Order: sequence, then C-alpha cells, then structure tokens
Amino acid sequence: MTAQQALDGVPATVATDAGMLVLWDPQRFEAVVDYDTWEDELLEEGDIVRHIQAGALVPLNVGGDGAFGVLVRSGTVAAPAGLTERETAHQLVASQPYLFVSRGRAFVGGVEDVRGDASAGVIEHLVPEGRHSVVVHLIDWQAEAGSQDVAGRPVPGALPDFLVLINPAQPGQDAFRTAVSTFEASNG
Repeated sequence: MTAQQALDGVPATVATDAGMLVLWDPQRFEAVVDYDTWEDELLEEGDIVRHIQAGALVPLNVGGDGAFGVLVRSGTVAAPAGLTERETAHQLVASQPYLFVSRGRAFVGGVEDVRGDASAGVIEHLVPEGRHSVVVHLIDWQAEAGSQDVAGRPVPGALPDFLVLINPAQPGQDAFRTAVSTFEASNG
C-alpha cells in the first residue's frame, strides 16, 4: 500500500487509536512488518524515546485518541517554513525543536502505523535528505469564526489541529527535545 501524498497547504486527516500521532522516517522502520516487529521497536516509552533521540521519529502527542487535521510544511535555509498570520493568531502552543534525520520523505500517522511501508490513513511528505529541526504547533482551529459546519466538523479551508514545520537544522544545533509529550505541561 502507498501513503497518501500530502498536498502543499492542505491539511490531511490522520487518526490514532493508540493515543499519539507521529512523524517518522519510513526507511528507519523497514524491519517493522507486523505487530511482533512493531512491538520490538515501539511498545515501551523508552523505545519511542530512543527513536526520537536518533531523529527517526517526532511525536505529535497530546495524549488522546482521535482523528486530527495535520499540515506539514518544509522550508529551506533560504526560505524557512513558518506560520502564516492566520495560523499564528490561532496557535495555542509550540514545541521545542525535535531532530528529524530525513532520507527523502516522512510519513505521518498513528504510532500504531509506524513501519517501513505505508498503511491506509498514513500521509507522506517529501523532505530533503539531511538533519532537520521540527517544531510542532497546536492550533485552536475551532476558535476561528466559520471554521465548523453545523455538526462541529471542520469546513474546507479550516486550519489543522497540528501544523508541523520542518526546516534544515542550523550548523551547531545539537540541542533537541526528546520527550514523548510534544508540549511542555502548563504550570497552571
């Protein structure tokens, strides 16, 4: 099966029944072909942290199941990816940068979907090879007037739940977030 190619500027819906979405390098998980091999690589939190530290996986983790709108945007040194004015107005929180070492592409889906090939519901985003800094933004899309239909679902053009910005890591940038929880807990 192949991943759904993400369209630039258009959020895709991805879901998880395991409490966490993730962005991952599929080449780093080619040995994951069934539940047993998945379990060997990702069952324990320490396993997930090991993959985060290696730059193979970035959590989009708010600790819940569900379907979420995700938009992934890549930038370059000359033209870094950033938030639009509209996105900035509805941003709730941003993560500290995570390391992502790309071999040309990234998949986004539930942590239960992590493997070397894509399963249904996984999206693919092309990412230039190399070391990247990934910042995850949680967006309050529901706060924008006109973003929901009468049933409370997002209308076409609504902002996503997660906006993921991927930019080349800066020379000498060696400090990256390695926590499974994407965002710092509030002190309130």
